[in-house]
Amino acid sequence: MTRQFSISYLTTLNVPPPEMIHIAARAGYDFVGLRTIAPADPKFSVSDPGYPLSKDKAMLRATKNALQDTGLKLLDLEVVVIYDGLNPTDYLNDFEAAAELGGRHVVTVVKSEDRNYAIECFAELCDLAKPFGLTMDLEYVTWFKVSTLKDALEIVEAAGCDNGGILVDPLHHHRSRVDNAELDQLLQKWINYAQLCDGPSHIPSTVEELVYTGTKERLYVGEGGIDVEGIVKRLPEVPYAIEMPHVKRIEELGAEEFARRCLQTAKDYLDQKLGVTK
Repeated sequence: MTRQFSISYLTTLNVPPPEMIHIAARAGYDFVGLRTIAPADPKFSVSDPGYPLSKDKAMLRATKNALQDTGLKLLDLEVVVIYDGLNPTDYLNDFEAAAELGGRHVVTVVKSEDRNYAIECFAELCDLAKPFGLTMDLEYVTWFKVSTLKDALEIVEAAGCDNGGILVDPLHHHRSRVDNAELDQLLQKWINYAQLCDGPSHIPSTVEELVYTGTKERLYVGEGGIDVEGIVKRLPEVPYAIEMPHVKRIEELGAEEFARRCLQTAKDYLDQKLGVTK
């Protein structure tokens, strides 16, 4: 089986979806990931809100045309935020737009401190997403309330939905001090795809530092101090979503050349550590 790769939205930060898709195609990717879901939580502030396509029909059409023109597929969409007071149906229009584009997976994060509430919301979101052919993939992120593999596993197991999944990001995995052996607990059905990146071995002590490196200064795979090999060897053969935002590099190289280097370094690393696939 040939390894397949997607480029995540943050890697070419603030590039509109149609342009990003054409860049990804020229750089050699198989999929793209887009930030098309605006968080329903008005308190959720991000410097890069993405492109909420359910509210911009012209951009939705242009994105759909770009996918058709290039032959690329839409792997994942972000980001659904579970927060106190969430009405899961607020995301229905986003799920409909995702399905129109042929999307497969939806990145989900948890801000609520109420674990039972998070489980209930995650289960309801899974039920709402299922008719659209979407999975809800819970990512454990070090600056949110679900920040470890154990946390994510607890929610997905308790929800008991067959379209619930867990998204492993090497940067967050490393920073949450998770032992790689814990990945052996995961059922293969919960891993629909995995993110790929590297970063410093040092773990920041503040949220501000965690966010900065996570969104603006990740490293090529094999360049940093994360045991990426130890992580990917425990995962099933799934598509890899390359999420490597690096503001300075994209300014120096341009979005397309940077995207190309992200992909090539990832391929070289995996070929070296896991062997060349056919």
